[in-house]
Amino acid sequence: MRAALGLGGRLLRAGGRRGLLSAGLTAVAVTVCTALLLFAVSANVAFAGRGDREAWRNPVPAKGRAVAVQAVHVDYVRDRRITVVELAALEPGAPPPPGLDRFPAPGEVWLSPALAELADELPADQLADRFAGRRGGTVGDEALVHPGELVAVRGWAPDSPVPAGKGADEPRGEVASTRISDFAGEPTPDAQGYRILALIASVLMAVPLLVFGGAAARLTVARRDQRLAALRLVGATPGQVVAMTAAEAVITAFAGAVAGTLLYVLLIPALTGIEIAGGSWFAADLWPGVPYTLAVLAAVPLLVGLSAVIGLRRVVVGPLGVAKRETPPGMRFVRVAVLLAVLAVVPTLSVGSGGGVIAVVLGLAFLSINLAGPWVVGLIGRITAGTARGPVRLLAGRRLVDDPRAAWRTVSGVALTGFVAGFVVLLNPSADLLGEADASRLRVSIPAARADAVAAEARERLAAAGVRAGTEVTGGGGEGGGKVLVVALGVREAGAPGKAEAGEKAGQGEKTDARVDAPVDAPVDAPVDAALVDRARTALDGLVPGRRATSTADDDRFGRLLIGDIGTGTIVVLTVSFLVAVVSAGITAVSSVLDRRQTYALLRLAGTPLKVLDRARRAETLIPLAVMGGGSIAVGLFCALPFAITGLDAGGLATLLACVLLGFAGVVGAGAVSAPVLRSVTENPAPRPD
Repeated sequence: MRAALGLGGRLLRAGGRRGLLSAGLTAVAVTVCTALLLFAVSANVAFAGRGDREAWRNPVPAKGRAVAVQAVHVDYVRDRRITVVELAALEPGAPPPPGLDRFPAPGEVWLSPALAELADELPADQLADRFAGRRGGTVGDEALVHPGELVAVRGWAPDSPVPAGKGADEPRGEVASTRISDFAGEPTPDAQGYRILALIASVLMAVPLLVFGGAAARLTVARRDQRLAALRLVGATPGQVVAMTAAEAVITAFAGAVAGTLLYVLLIPALTGIEIAGGSWFAADLWPGVPYTLAVLAAVPLLVGLSAVIGLRRVVVGPLGVAKRETPPGMRFVRVAVLLAVLAVVPTLSVGSGGGVIAVVLGLAFLSINLAGPWVVGLIGRITAGTARGPVRLLAGRRLVDDPRAAWRTVSGVALTGFVAGFVVLLNPSADLLGEADASRLRVSIPAARADAVAAEARERLAAAGVRAGTEVTGGGGEGGGKVLVVALGVREAGAPGKAEAGEKAGQGEKTDARVDAPVDAPVDAPVDAALVDRARTALDGLVPGRRATSTADDDRFGRLLIGDIGTGTIVVLTVSFLVAVVSAGITAVSSVLDRRQTYALLRLAGTPLKVLDRARRAETLIPLAVMGGGSIAVGLFCALPFAITGLDAGGLATLLACVLLGFAGVVGAGAVSAPVLRSVTENPAPRPD
């Protein structure tokens, strides 16, 4: 092995300027592949870390002796979610929850850094008054899902009604009162859902990256095959050829993998600003850890080396054919049959199939497109050459027929991106599905036996806070036949003076009426802004122990957050896909010119204008791109149909059109990079010794 590595290194050094350029193209491709692959892996690790840090708020009932009682509530301020954890120790020495130095004593309040900052920034009647009591300390990062999360932990006496209470009216059933023996907890359903989405997104990013990484070993393949065929003809054994090729590919790929790891480390601070599930990320979340990093550092060079060795079949078996530049045998229709077989499984899937099954089918669809692509490109080449009416299309068509694999490598990145775009745009629902969000009507579950007294106290609190509102008690809320107090903000009593009249009376020195017992369907008198809603929430806080004032807008917040996160994830996945596509197109275009530099030189020597060669070069990229790009988008849309909630709306159509335009523009721009290389290799058309 040491001899093979040494010989591989010598071949790299002795390859001259063009040899170093070829190795550099492979290293750049592997660098980009490794950096983006680490990002795809880190996404799953990051969501797993978030789920672990959140699990303590989803307590598991004690099976033996209980040491504490835990109740979890959800509150809101400025449309931001606050997680409130109520704790009461059942015995001395109860273990502290994550992020706290000790168990909170009765009357203590611990706030996360972001919540403490916001409580100091806003007026007390909008937030701080909800957490009255002595400050016990700061909730540490190990208890927070993301850096800006709003979390409060309060201590209570064991006999307090707050941790022991239970309210069924809270949004999405997030109130719980549990006797616990520790804070191990278990992942929440929301965290598990995000992990499934992260897994699917990772497949959409990772499979094209692995395809690109494998293709990196085939860059400038013609020059290497000719060199190895010459060695084979002068007596090198098949094992020696394979060892030299693997060593050369692995050395180059390992250097690129190390550079890609360093590049990803430099990008982590910027990546932490991507907001998902309500906030940004800790830098530690986006580091995959030593085991995963070492696995990627080993897997990428191994993939590149394996791909290079697999491509040596012609050199080892028939080196004379390579030396004579014979066209390799054509590919079979079985490649397309595999794709059709995978697509036949798609209609049997559903949302309930499980993230693992969906990820496997998507991965197989990716690989099947990559397998069928060269066959389709060869077919496109035969049609192009057969219908050619000029030298440009004839040259392009013959080139596609001669080496469809190389032509596919140039457009495969954009074609696979088309699949991603077609898949994700159909799964990107609009927030319009949830309708209008109404935050002006708050509701609180109240005991039926004390409904009138609680409603009267609510009116007094709202009046003291200067909140104009109408109130109404309705039946059927909460458990045990409880009732619901509905508070309509910003309304005035029927027949009461409006704003203009009240202003005139105030100007005349008369006191305006601030009654809050108006019917809830009365006309709106004052604008309902975020500050007014927060004052009303704070005024109603503690009205019924363990209950919070909520609105229909609160009920929809998770749905709107999820829809927004799917949109963010779509942008991230498409960005990664386009980076792969553009880099792949640029590198493979330059590699293709270097592979055929002698052919271009001979055509130039025969009198073919440089303009014709350049147009033919562009045509052999754009013609298969138009067909394969459109076909991949159609396959992506088909694979997304079992999971689509709605059809392709205006936003999804705009995203799809933008992807098509960006894809074509990226390939055209990347192909333009190879134009100077084409001029360079045809400047001296005299045949070279190699």
